[in-house]
Amino acid sequence: MYKNYFSVRFAFLVCLLAWIVIMLGAYTRLKDAGLGCPDWPGCYGQITVPQTTQEIKAAKLAYPNQPVESAKAWPEMVHRYFVGILSLSILVLSVMSYRKRNKDSSTFMLSLAAIAVVIFQALLGKWTVTMQLLPTVVMGHLLGGFTLLVLLWMIFLRLDKHGQKLNRSDITLQKWGIAGLSLIILQIILGGWTSANYAALICPDFPLCHGQLIPALDFKTAFNFLIPIGQNFQGGVLTKSARMTIQFMHRFGALIVFLYIGWFSLRCISAKTPVIRWLGIGLLATLFIQIILGILNIELMLPIFVAVAHNGIAAILLLWMVTILHYLYIGNKLDKINAYKKNF
Repeated sequence: MYKNYFSVRFAFLVCLLAWIVIMLGAYTRLKDAGLGCPDWPGCYGQITVPQTTQEIKAAKLAYPNQPVESAKAWPEMVHRYFVGILSLSILVLSVMSYRKRNKDSSTFMLSLAAIAVVIFQALLGKWTVTMQLLPTVVMGHLLGGFTLLVLLWMIFLRLDKHGQKLNRSDITLQKWGIAGLSLIILQIILGGWTSANYAALICPDFPLCHGQLIPALDFKTAFNFLIPIGQNFQGGVLTKSARMTIQFMHRFGALIVFLYIGWFSLRCISAKTPVIRWLGIGLLATLFIQIILGILNIELMLPIFVAVAHNGIAAILLLWMVTILHYLYIGNKLDKINAYKKNF
């Protein structure tokens, strides 16, 4: 009993750490510190940011085209340190899952998937630097962080082993929940592409874009994911119309998510299964917070605290949906088991 209690608490702490890493990644990106260190995994060939006169001199000799900027290097290195701690924590969690694989093989498989994502994330982190913030890589790195968080959260939910019998009238929520989860994922992808291409402030007004409801759109350029490698993408290289297209689609996606997830939340709140009702309230509250943060980003010209929070709440919104689907699945499974027992 104590071991399971410890496993659940440890899994939750790992999830919290993964969420913090996402926030630190957003902070690093918003501070334009993605290239604060020109190499990987160190910084100018060191495990810390060059500080002394001798270290800075050596860094300049090694990287003459990259000036040493501690204000940008430190956010990048702190992010990397936290990623290292997270990676070790996931390894420990995987060992714990391995020991319980005979009782719950799915949790062990999820932990292996998490390790695979960590390895791929490390490669994406390296390519982010070596390919000089190539938007496709930057967006992939962001999505990898969200994927890792979801996998860890699923491990936590499975270890927690709480479930309620699902009222049969609530079963239809499963298919609507899957659709909602898909919409949130698509919106996160749009948000990642907006950030990677520095399109967050291309439309300084809201709800219009430069006084137009629908600005001149350039989908071909805006969503070209096969951008040639070789240039520095810091600050963005796309045309104004292409960035406006990205921003417009992100806003349009936000409207669709708001309407659909809002409706789905109300369906959950009116459900007959108590846990689904409470989760619906949480989902609706998180949705409103996220929309408000998105509007404040534009109205206040992307203040870093609000922008980082926008990333963090997006992750929480995603986890709410995953949690609801988890309880809908577990509740439906318990219902089927109880029905089977009655028949025999």
